[in-house]
Amino acid sequence: MRIDVAFTPAEAGRAEVGVVVDVMRATSTIAQALASGYARVLCCAEVEDARRLKEEIGDAVLGGERSAVRIEGFDLGASPREFLEPKASTAILSTTNGTRTILEAVSRCEEVLLGSLLNLGAVADAVRSHGLDAVVLCAAFQGAFAIDDAYCAGRIVRRLDGATPTDAAIASGVIADRFPRPIDGINARTYGPPGLEADIEWCSQVDTVTTVPRFSRMVGPAAELVSS
Repeated sequence: MRIDVAFTPAEAGRAEVGVVVDVMRATSTIAQALASGYARVLCCAEVEDARRLKEEIGDAVLGGERSAVRIEGFDLGASPREFLEPKASTAILSTTNGTRTILEAVSRCEEVLLGSLLNLGAVADAVRSHGLDAVVLCAAFQGAFAIDDAYCAGRIVRRLDGATPTDAAIASGVIADRFPRPIDGINARTYGPPGLEADIEWCSQVDTVTTVPRFSRMVGPAAELVSS
């Protein structure tokens, strides 16, 4: 089993198993939402796609952000703390980087899972159980390297004992080793708007959920994520 890391979505090649990481905040939020009782999360690249899906489905909540700010008219932002109590069976999410990366992974990988620190052990176990070559796709920030995602990818790599790492996977592991405290690994990145401190603390928790979001199917323009 070979493990690779793509530090930006553009670097990712095709793989049998893809693990998308947007630790701040999309993949953390989706894992939390499914663990909290949402039946599914529909991930859209565009705001208008999300709005149209809400009109079609009805029983759904809209969540999302652009540049870490809640999208105007949406029910929720993109904080995992907003998804602790389900307000519908379906959550529709559109974010700056994460949901786009999920859709990119779906086009490149046979199986797509979502990873974060919250479900670190569970997602590593899921990758190991497949026994297939895998790539961790970092959502990055607007196409550029983001150290928080690289850190989380490295934490996943470190859990995959016995896998053969690529150079990029080795590098991500070095980044993970540099920050023994998860909150320091996430805070290594400089965030734009203030007020994310509580989310940083939340997303820094390790192994708080056992849910591994898994791509199920396309629902119109959206990737449907369910618990695996």
